[in-house]
Amino acid sequence: MSEFRIHHDVNELLSLLRVHGGEGAEVYIDLLQKNRTPYVTTTVSAHSAKVKIAEFSRTPEDFLKKYDELKSKNTRHLDSLVYLLSKLTEDKETLQYLQQNAKERAELAANAAASGSTNFSIPSSTSKISLQELEELRKQLGSVTASSSVQQPLEVTRKMLRDKQNKKNSGQPIPIFPSWVYERPALIGDFLIGTSLSTDTTVPIGTLPLASQESMIVEDLLYVLIGVDGRYITAQPLIGRQNRAFLVDPNLDLSIKELVTRILPVAASYSAVTRFIEEKSSFEYGQVNHALAAAMRTLIKEYMILITQLEHLQRQGLLSLQKLWFYIQPTMRTLEILASLATSVDKGECMGGSTLSLLHDKTFNYTGDSQAQELCLYLTKAASVPYFEILEKWIYRGIINDPYSEFMVEEHELQKEKIQEDYNDKYWDQRYTVVQQQIPSFLQKMADKILSTGKYLNVVRECGRDVTCPVAKEVIYTLKERAYVEQIEKAYNYASKVLLDFLMEEKELVAHLSRSIKHYFLMDQGDFFVHFMDLTEEELKKPVDDIITTRLEALLELALRMSTANTDPFKDDLKIDLMPHDLITQLLRVLAIETKQEKAIISADPTELTLSGLEAFSFDYIVKWPLSLIINRKALTRYQMLFRHMFYCKHVERQLCNVWISNKTAKQFSLHSAKWFAGAFTLRQRMLNFVQNIQYYMMFEVMEPTWHILEKNLKLASNIDDVLSHHTSFLDNCLKDCMLTNPELLKIFSKLMSVCVMFTNCMQRFTQSMKLDNEMDRLTLEHGTMLGPPTEEERAEETAKKKLTNKLLAEHADNMHLTSGFEATVNKFDSNFSTHLLDLLDKLSVYSTNDCEHSMLNIIYRLDFNGFYTERLEHMSAERSQKAAPLLPHV
Repeated sequence: MSEFRIHHDVNELLSLLRVHGGEGAEVYIDLLQKNRTPYVTTTVSAHSAKVKIAEFSRTPEDFLKKYDELKSKNTRHLDSLVYLLSKLTEDKETLQYLQQNAKERAELAANAAASGSTNFSIPSSTSKISLQELEELRKQLGSVTASSSVQQPLEVTRKMLRDKQNKKNSGQPIPIFPSWVYERPALIGDFLIGTSLSTDTTVPIGTLPLASQESMIVEDLLYVLIGVDGRYITAQPLIGRQNRAFLVDPNLDLSIKELVTRILPVAASYSAVTRFIEEKSSFEYGQVNHALAAAMRTLIKEYMILITQLEHLQRQGLLSLQKLWFYIQPTMRTLEILASLATSVDKGECMGGSTLSLLHDKTFNYTGDSQAQELCLYLTKAASVPYFEILEKWIYRGIINDPYSEFMVEEHELQKEKIQEDYNDKYWDQRYTVVQQQIPSFLQKMADKILSTGKYLNVVRECGRDVTCPVAKEVIYTLKERAYVEQIEKAYNYASKVLLDFLMEEKELVAHLSRSIKHYFLMDQGDFFVHFMDLTEEELKKPVDDIITTRLEALLELALRMSTANTDPFKDDLKIDLMPHDLITQLLRVLAIETKQEKAIISADPTELTLSGLEAFSFDYIVKWPLSLIINRKALTRYQMLFRHMFYCKHVERQLCNVWISNKTAKQFSLHSAKWFAGAFTLRQRMLNFVQNIQYYMMFEVMEPTWHILEKNLKLASNIDDVLSHHTSFLDNCLKDCMLTNPELLKIFSKLMSVCVMFTNCMQRFTQSMKLDNEMDRLTLEHGTMLGPPTEEERAEETAKKKLTNKLLAEHADNMHLTSGFEATVNKFDSNFSTHLLDLLDKLSVYSTNDCEHSMLNIIYRLDFNGFYTERLEHMSAERSQKAAPLLPHV
């Protein structure tokens, strides 16, 4: 059972038990995964479990009756469930909790029912009800009870099945029998209630001598055994799915009557089998049931030949009641088994794979009874032929031809184009799915491989290639399951190799990943990004609504052509994408998919603030089928989140480097506020150290090692599911280790980036206000004049002017610092940066310890390499422990 399935089942159980709060489902899921064992429920353990529950139950008869009913319907996992219940009977604590929980839920249901309005009125106790009203009420209640117990008419059932199948096969409606087939009951071959053999007056059998009674009864029995009422033996009307009952003349001699009652079960079995054959021969019940009915019809023909031979003996006066009993006994067992199978299929409403499961289980249950097992084996082989034809087409060619919804794999109408548009598109998982109730029990272990085999071949077919498995061989039912396993394994290995070679070699999947995706989305192509950011820096600083996308596309094309990315054969698939929301909102939207908060987050405004181009910028990539199975929208969205994270870090690093360049120019002036300027330089260096170390950690300690693992795994992958799994695992690990799966960490990191950006903007405004660059350019004479290089007098004059300018600018900067409170502003930036950085380091320490995310410790070691923050972090940890500790009572 998959982890997702366990998670789903645990949540469903908690919901049914109305358990809220507490430790949540994750605790129980961990316990289940750690303690589950590959135990298989055997027939012996299931029997002992059934006995134990019957002994524990207050009404053991009801339990055993329900168990037998479910067993007759071939209910899946019934024995496993009974075994689990038997284990629960031993756990007193769990039983007590379940009883209390049931009581609470019953009270809630009663309160809900009491608060709701009823659709009927009860007469008041003071008013009297007349006899007429009482009789009318009794009739209404009787009619309601009768209607609820009456079996649904066959015409209605057939119509429902036909509508369902026509809906699935809209272009090819299934064939139907003409109406007269159902309107003429004499064609069915079963008893016609209300008719008799002859209109002559029947002689009372009690008045006849014993020999005459026997002769008359033998004649009656020969008619009854082929579904025709006799003079003294008549069939009773059927009620629901009960077996056929017969009414024997009470005046018949007791010795004869005793032998007649032994023979009549054969007629009851014949009646049940005949009804089953006629019903299941209709197209609506599917090809498997039709094949089963045809096989049963063949056996009934042999039975009819026997009855014909007995009639011939009876006409010659050579057939006594004892002889009839002797000749009919071998057939009795056969008809009994056929009737049992027909009743089980009918009760379980089995079709397709579920019918084969029932037949297979019955075949195994008759181990030790060679005649019965051989009969069931014959029927199962005959019924499995149409199912195996569908199976062979699926595993050998990747085609489903299942007009009656009998096969274990179901096809859904999904468009493969949406895999590039919808983040939550589940084309690969939901285009073809396994229908659990249609899996024959003898193919249960191979169900996943059967599904994958056809899916692989189907992908190659949709690319315009006709594939046929070279090891194709007819699949025939046998009790030795190894025969199917070997055949399906061969088909699976072929399909896996065909699709994997197609993607890896012809469609160049690895080249797309390593040459394009890694270079562009994981910023592996250094010179391209430097060139691209130089070209687009001014454009990306604008608000996102003011950016001209075509201009960005042109600049991207220029950067691609003028860098080493020009050698990439897939560079034309790279596109610009301006996202409508920031990175945190994108992360929250992804995390909210298929949760209760999804609608609220999607319907909310993208952002309250106007995004800049840098905050909204991302790359997109055009992927064609079938590569879109691997590089789908979900994968691309994850790549985009990683890219936006690193791209914004790179932008902040560039801004801090620009401040460093401006600060170098400012150092030429002897400002009196050197202490303030030194503080700004120190803060800028701390910020730069933080950003560069974060980038180094993400690129060289997270992505590069994880990418090497991905490349190694892709070389070892044996099928496309392995490729999908490895690729998804790579992206998940990158997102997790880059703090992109934790909104709390990402928010703190975003605040740090915002502080860095605001600081760089403040410093650039300060530098521009002094106009250092312009002044120095204006005063520089190094370029000389039209008359030649500057003379000594000109150089001396220039030096004097520079000194004067430096003095004036220094006084201007000092005055501006004093009046504008720049020192307080820098201190505020320093305080905010330190607070957020300590908060980030603290949270990283907590997550790395509690969630065993040891890779995140590398960030702490890098940022706190000299122990500068250690003391403060230890102090914060001590405060947190003190708050978490319980308060001691006062003595």
